[in-house]
Amino acid sequence: MPEGHSVHRITRQFERNFVGHVVRASSPQGRFAQGAADLDGRRVTDARAVGKQMFLGFEGDRWLRVHLGMYGAWDFAGDILMDATIASANGRMGQTNQRGTFLEGPNPDAVVFDSAGENSITSIGAPRRTRLRMSESEKPGAEPTSFPPEPIGQVRVRLLTETVCADLRGPTACEVLDPAQVEAIVAKLGPDPLLDPGPDSEERFTRVVRRKPTPIGLLLMDQNVVAGIGNVYRAELLFRARLNPHTPGRLVPEELARGLWRDWAKLLAIGVETGQMMTMDDLDPEAYRAAMASREDRHWVYKREGLPCRVCGTNIVLEEMGARKLYWCPRCQA
Repeated sequence: MPEGHSVHRITRQFERNFVGHVVRASSPQGRFAQGAADLDGRRVTDARAVGKQMFLGFEGDRWLRVHLGMYGAWDFAGDILMDATIASANGRMGQTNQRGTFLEGPNPDAVVFDSAGENSITSIGAPRRTRLRMSESEKPGAEPTSFPPEPIGQVRVRLLTETVCADLRGPTACEVLDPAQVEAIVAKLGPDPLLDPGPDSEERFTRVVRRKPTPIGLLLMDQNVVAGIGNVYRAELLFRARLNPHTPGRLVPEELARGLWRDWAKLLAIGVETGQMMTMDDLDPEAYRAAMASREDRHWVYKREGLPCRVCGTNIVLEEMGARKLYWCPRCQA
């Protein structure tokens, strides 16, 4: 499932290419026909991300809410414009399969491609192999021969300007809302440090965590406590804090809880800028390039079950917590 950094990067893509433009909206698969008809012919006025959810604003107080979930993905085609941070990563945005980003030469902002040799500016969201299963006729690297391209697979909604096309497949949520409904959904979500990095958000997060008996490993995944954290960031944040995931929130020392918030703000910003969930610090240029290219070199504990801890040598443990896989070191996080 895409974590918060991916959704913020997708939102930047919509800001750059759709805000200010009138769009034609349709539902090639038919499941969103009524919603598409409501949005068709309206100008896009806003694009916002809150944690793992994206909201596109349209004229007439209409909002399109999208939650990609496990299988959702946006695919873009046409004359795609990139903002500075997206351009610096050569379009590396929102891929959650963690296959890697290859950097040419010593410059971390050099040309970026994933392990399939692709510039992933054209496909943002779920892992590519999932999109291919959902879109049986799609071929890797195939370029559309006309614009707009023919819809491929089960496209829930298509948004089209004169120059850019965005197709959404497989989302968990896709609905048209009014401003009050958007406000009600956002009000239930925990703070997102990219939206409000100030002391009030830190205080809110800390206060909620320290009054709950729930294990901190579950609280970090609760979008009502803090927005955007998923399985990868949970494991890495807890290891970086040397915090046992089973510790009840109310027993987490206040400074440690505040440290979790500040570290999440730091890692989320890195993820948005690079397109990768980079969670290791102070790497030399060669180690940084290796880490960007390979998950095995990028994380402390995630997906390293049975391997020795990078710090103490104890084997990393894999267990289930909240119906999701949890990776942690039983010694460093005792």
